[in-house]
Amino acid sequence: MVEEVEINRLYWHSRRGMLELDVLLVPFTKEVYATLNQADRGLYVRLLECEDQDMFGWFMERAESEDPELQRMVRMILDRVQPK
Repeated sequence: MVEEVEINRLYWHSRRGMLELDVLLVPFTKEVYATLNQADRGLYVRLLECEDQDMFGWFMERAESEDPELQRMVRMILDRVQPK
């Protein structure tokens, strides 16, 4: 089980100060993170370590991460808000 302290910490790391990122990352942290497997939780933490401008490009689908695993996490977050 994911501890509330971990979720709260990630919640604050998910708040980027860029509305386009906040509306994707904050709800994902609150509603989905606890359901992820351990590997995907680690991947989400890695995503949060990326630069805001890089993430902005990935989430606006103007670019893709060179790391296929990070790109998979971006896709997972996007699919949640824009299902195919």
